Amino acid sequence: MATVFLGLGSNIDPEDNLHLGIRELRARYGELELSAVYRSKAVGFEGDDFLNLVARFESNELPQSICEQIELIHNLAGREREGQKWGSRPLDIDLLLYNDLVIDEKPVRIPREDVLEYSFVLRPMAELAPDLVHPVTGRTMLDHWQEFDAACHPLDVVGVML
Repeated sequence: MATVFLGLGSNIDPEDNLHLGIRELRARYGELELSAVYRSKAVGFEGDDFLNLVARFESNELPQSICEQIELIHNLAGREREGQKWGSRPLDIDLLLYNDLVIDEKPVRIPREDVLEYSFVLRPMAELAPDLVHPVTGRTMLDHWQEFDAACHPLDVVGVML
């Protein structure tokens, strides 16, 4: 079994869409461990604030198959892929880590660069798995978070999702 980490975010009806994403992930993968939910400003465009969290689960599915399931869940939330890279979205789910695999072949890129670039990914990762070693840097998530400039992407804890 592989340990899988996904990042979830939304800034269009975020509570409803995150609940949809979590419900669909549970239907496919069973028990999920969830971080707290964090509010952050939109990055790269003007838009409503995002709600973000990280989910962890165990799976025998390969990364490519998980990415395919993520796209099906995006479709259920009404996510459209046309248009600009940065923009508002009902649901954004990203495969962040899959065990200690390093893959850089479209559509699977793990570990996802966002893990170390954005507080709304790194902070919930460090919360769920502080001692997890990043497969490229060889350092723990907690080490990365403690050295991260959190002022560049301020976060507010807004609660938990069930």
